[in-house]
Amino acid sequence: MDFFNSLQTFTDQMASFAWGLPLLILLIGGGIYLLVRVQFLPYRYLVHAIDILRGKYDNDKDEGEISHFQALTTALSATIGMGNIAGVAVAITIGGPGAVFWMWVSAVIGMSTKFFTATLAILYRGRDTEGKIQGGPMYFIMEGLGKKWKPLALFFSFAGLIGCFPLFNVNQLTQAIDNIVLIPLGLSYGFQSNLIIGIILAMITAFVVLGGISRISKTAEKMVPGMVMLYFVLVVVILGIHHEVVPYYFKLIFTDAFAADFYKGDTFLGGMVGGLILLGIRRGAFSNEAGIGTAPLAHGAAKTNQPIREGLVAMLGPAIDTLVVCSLTALAILVTGVWQTSDADGVGLTALAFENSIPVIGKYALMLCILVFSVSSLFSYSYYGTKCMSFIYGADKKHYYNYFYIASILVGATTRLNTVINIIDTVFALMAIPTMTATILLAPRVVKEAKLYFQKLKNKSFNAIE
Repeated sequence: MDFFNSLQTFTDQMASFAWGLPLLILLIGGGIYLLVRVQFLPYRYLVHAIDILRGKYDNDKDEGEISHFQALTTALSATIGMGNIAGVAVAITIGGPGAVFWMWVSAVIGMSTKFFTATLAILYRGRDTEGKIQGGPMYFIMEGLGKKWKPLALFFSFAGLIGCFPLFNVNQLTQAIDNIVLIPLGLSYGFQSNLIIGIILAMITAFVVLGGISRISKTAEKMVPGMVMLYFVLVVVILGIHHEVVPYYFKLIFTDAFAADFYKGDTFLGGMVGGLILLGIRRGAFSNEAGIGTAPLAHGAAKTNQPIREGLVAMLGPAIDTLVVCSLTALAILVTGVWQTSDADGVGLTALAFENSIPVIGKYALMLCILVFSVSSLFSYSYYGTKCMSFIYGADKKHYYNYFYIASILVGATTRLNTVINIIDTVFALMAIPTMTATILLAPRVVKEAKLYFQKLKNKSFNAIE
């Protein structure tokens, strides 16, 4: 027990150090800089982004492996997971309603960051040791900034090897299965039952991930949209049941963001509001991963020769996973009052909100959403990890990562929640440093490309940009 307490204390300190003021400035300050640098231009073309997503501009002759839609759903399958269901619950447990507002701020700024990083993932694609075209932070660092920046690319890749382990998703999925299914049936045996769940998840994951990006993207394409719609319907039902308090809590999200009346965490920059802002940014970053560098690994595989198009598609990611899905989770937890009446945390708190409002059916429907979101996340993160492995050790060695990845599922299923969150938070912070540094340095090239593309689009010079 002393070992686990010591590990908890160490990871707490590690995460707090990693998510200090410098990283906050890099992520949020950098995101605002990118937003101003591009003069809000991409935000005016969200309808065009949807047209791209629908396949209006697809060209089979373009380089890449997967469609725009598959690239977005692959990226979303990684972000729409426990960050949106359990991560929001953790944020509200510690920070109260105000934490949600700062997650929204993180998402709006993150849309700009995603536009830049995904554009760069196409603009500066490289080739692996097998000669296959690849995209992602390590490649746009090397191709965009030059070979002298290779240490920064390697730094991202090494951090990504750990950051892509599915510890949090597996941990919370295991907790959800335990709370919703096993405990009511009297089949929960602590470590033993958690280990069995981990073994089953490892077997399912192994079947899909060993098939590569094509099988992963096709699986995500089928699983993610339907589950987002089911989750949306379930929360609308909950909000309908508690409709009389919805306006109050929606307003409280805004007022508490600057009051921090419910905040229970550590102060930051000398105040409770500062601590609340940092909490919201951390959970927002975990939810949409803007600036972390994982999503560009998926978008870099898109079949397109127009970088701006993929940047526009990527912008939709934070809007869907944080502004929509996280908001749904937050409102469900707030309007049911479970955040003030229960000691549950993480996914257990979200499950309680669903169970209280929609007896019997609610928690099992949530279990289905959690299962699909989490399992699809397992597939995407494995792909991200293999790309990091390939960059460091060569494409012929990338398959070895999957064996470590599958083993890590067992670790996630049997480890404490807080320890898992701290480890992933710390490594995400390390991944953000090279991603944001390179993105800021290469921003002028993206702006130039964007202005050229949008001018041609405005003039309807489609032949010039097809």
